[in-house]
Amino acid sequence: VLALIAFICIETIMECSPCEGLYFFEFVSCSALVVTGVLLLMFSLNLHKRIPQINWNLTDLVNTGLSTFFFFIASVVLAALNHKTGAEIAAVIFGFLAMAVYAVNTYLAIKKWRMNSRQQSSRQTSDYIRARTESREVDHRPEIQRLDA
Repeated sequence: VLALIAFICIETIMECSPCEGLYFFEFVSCSALVVTGVLLLMFSLNLHKRIPQINWNLTDLVNTGLSTFFFFIASVVLAALNHKTGAEIAAVIFGFLAMAVYAVNTYLAIKKWRMNSRQQSSRQTSDYIRARTESREVDHRPEIQRLDA
C-alpha cells in the first residue's frame, strides 16, 4: 500500500528540472508494487503450491531485500534532488515508510527461511540416521542362516 501511495505521489508531479531521481523513484515504486502484488496474489490463492520447484521462501526474501535496498536508494536520491514541493516530500516520506516495512518483512522472511532450512536439514539427518540403522539391522553373515524347512 505504501509503495502504491509513493507511486501516486510521484505521478502527480508535473514539472522537474533534474528528472533522473524522480524517474528512478518512479521505477522503483512501480516495480516493487508489481512484483510484490504478484507474489501476494500467488500466496493468497495458494498458487505457489502448484509450482514446488521454486523456493518461494527464498523468492520472497530476495524480493523484500531488493525492495528495501532500492527504496532506500531511491528515497535518498529523491530527498537530495527534490524541489521541496508537497508531492515530492510526500513521496520521499512514503518511500522511507515503504522501505521500513520492506525491511521488517525482510527480517521475517530471513527467520522463516532459516527455520525451513533447519527443518529440512534435520529431516535429512533423521533420514540418514534411519537408513544407517536399517543397514545395521541386516544380517552380515549370510553363510549362517536358519533352515526352517
